[in-house]
Amino acid sequence: MSSSDIFIGETIGTAILILLGAGVVAAVVLKASKARNAGWLAITFGWGFAVLTAVYISAPLSGAHLNPAVTLGIAIKDNDWSNVPTYFAGQLLGAMIGAALAWVAYYGQFHAHLTDREIVGGPGTQSTKAVEAREAQAGPVLGVFSTGPEIRNVAMNLATEIIGTFVLVLAVLTQGLNDNGNGLGTLGALITALVVVGIGLSLGGPTGYAINPARDLGPRIVHALLPLPNKGGSDWGYAWIPVVGPLIGAAIAGGLYKLAFV
Repeated sequence: MSSSDIFIGETIGTAILILLGAGVVAAVVLKASKARNAGWLAITFGWGFAVLTAVYISAPLSGAHLNPAVTLGIAIKDNDWSNVPTYFAGQLLGAMIGAALAWVAYYGQFHAHLTDREIVGGPGTQSTKAVEAREAQAGPVLGVFSTGPEIRNVAMNLATEIIGTFVLVLAVLTQGLNDNGNGLGTLGALITALVVVGIGLSLGGPTGYAINPARDLGPRIVHALLPLPNKGGSDWGYAWIPVVGPLIGAAIAGGLYKLAFV
């Protein structure tokens, strides 16, 4: 596959991934959404279907990595780094596009949520959520765009992201690849989507399971840039954990694959 195919495929695929993934979070948490309070199960399955849809769309072009951690794991497996920058660039751009599209789709709900004094606080209010957001430097809708921990502890949060991504990348390397071994296959797309659901249900509670640096960083940048009223901070102090943790987990998975499965 050519560099242009990789870049276009990863951009389109990651945009679809984030559009549907951020979309299900917005549906569950924002005011005036018909799916509000649908719960964690809806979010985990929504992200799983987002992976499935995005992989099937982009696999013919790029192999549908859609995640720098997956790209890193495959590069370690094959010892081929030539296309890694192209994959990373397409994934980050696609994640930003997908986040922006999710904002457009839920524009009215974002406005309703962020102008509710019970949520964002205001004169005469004692909003617990607003106080927590200020203390954490995370705005009240940041969770639609990117992840954040329930308990802020660097070592624990980093470990959770490493473990979750290790499971994902090892599953991709052992079960999900196509016949050429350079991307996800047809059956691999389904297996990977189910693995993502499983990670969300089993390991997503502490940090929100980024398990994908582009999935977290790209939308976080968009959150910082969008003209959202009362949006609060983008929690840049935490932002390195869902980038570094998944890359460490992917490197461990890639190394273990070469030691145990090759």
